[in-house]
Amino acid sequence: MTETQTSKKSSLLDGWNAPPNLVTYSRIVLVVVFLVLAALAGPWGADNLTMRWVAAVLFIIAASTDKIDGWMARKYHMVTELGKLMDPIADKLLTCGALILASIFGELGWWVTILFLVREIGITVMRFFVIDTGGKVIAAEWPGKLKTVFQCVGLSMLLLPMWSLDAGQTTPMWMSVYYFLTYAMIYVALVLCLYSGGVYLYNTFAGGRKQQSAGEAES
Repeated sequence: MTETQTSKKSSLLDGWNAPPNLVTYSRIVLVVVFLVLAALAGPWGADNLTMRWVAAVLFIIAASTDKIDGWMARKYHMVTELGKLMDPIADKLLTCGALILASIFGELGWWVTILFLVREIGITVMRFFVIDTGGKVIAAEWPGKLKTVFQCVGLSMLLLPMWSLDAGQTTPMWMSVYYFLTYAMIYVALVLCLYSGGVYLYNTFAGGRKQQSAGEAES
């Protein structure tokens, strides 16, 4: 391994203790607490309704704070390679954890979760590959950011035990509409998830080759 390669690899840790990254670390801890509470609450929160409400609120807080570290990094010029890597990882731990629990509890089809996981894990591995080969981590494009919004809103609606607000024996219209919108949000997020994954792969490989070809033409 050459000295240049070593410096490139160690540069990933530059700014590891920057405030935006500390916020990201806090979000990861929050994700762990959320997953424990959601798991203990049981399917739809039937085992412990209060715990399900708390887990849903923690999910919303963890998802919302995603904008805080990104805003801090841009405003105070603290954008780091580690931050660009850890921020989406924190998001994936939150959303993928929620998806897996939802499928285990029968609240969401496994086919939806599997498609999400294939894309999310694949892109995460690709990010590590880009770093390992000395490249720069590509920040999320707008389809990926839009996917995150739909995914977080849909999962938040799914986690909130709204069914507990009605004590009647028949399902009221508002609840049917609520859960229809919930799953619609998740399915739209899935489409955006697959599309943004394709965009990322194109930018990583085809885009990189175009830049390389342009550089060779200029030299």
